[in-house]
Amino acid sequence: MRWLKENSLSLAFLIMFLLAVGGQAVAGMMQYNDQQAANGAEPVSLLQYVASSAFAVDVAENWQSEYLQFFLFIMLTVWLVQKGSPESKEPHKAGAESDEDQQIGPHADADSPAWAKVRGIRLWLFSNSLGLVMGAVFLLSWLAQSVAGQAAYNAERLGDLRDPVSWGAYVTSPEFWDRSLQNWQSELLAVLSMVVLSIYLRQRGSPESKPVGAAHTSTGVEG
Repeated sequence: MRWLKENSLSLAFLIMFLLAVGGQAVAGMMQYNDQQAANGAEPVSLLQYVASSAFAVDVAENWQSEYLQFFLFIMLTVWLVQKGSPESKEPHKAGAESDEDQQIGPHADADSPAWAKVRGIRLWLFSNSLGLVMGAVFLLSWLAQSVAGQAAYNAERLGDLRDPVSWGAYVTSPEFWDRSLQNWQSELLAVLSMVVLSIYLRQRGSPESKPVGAAHTSTGVEG
């Protein structure tokens, strides 16, 4: 029970994620089969749909936009600030900060991660590991979206008796960028809303909010 309580946040999101993906697969299959019936084609099973490019492109498209959001937020908040937002550092702390502030090298604590106590490439990698992983997942998701999207796009073109297009032609096409940008704009708006609204609004007990009684001008203060 203690383990469940200590990991309840990640477990709750994992369960909701699995339910959402399962629901998306079922709903997507039903919609896909409706289109198949309209075209006089055979319906597909759930397993066939999940293994299809039509499902893969929708999943990868959402993942890449989410990880782009996190990557940009992680990297931009190193240098950029927003006065009054708990999502921002205090203005005078903009930048990579000192070794003492970051508890690295001789300033590390006894229970600090081992790579925070060393120098060289290991310290650099660990110091930037969150941004590197988020950026890598974004790029891989973007690549998966482009490959699956090309396959799905070409399937539609072949169904319309048109020639398929190359990967390069697809990633420079309006189809690809329309799918990408409509997700990017929603993610960027969500981050903007969180940064600005958290200046003036509160949620008692949430670490994403300032304490209820904190001044609107308080920056980098979490409840």
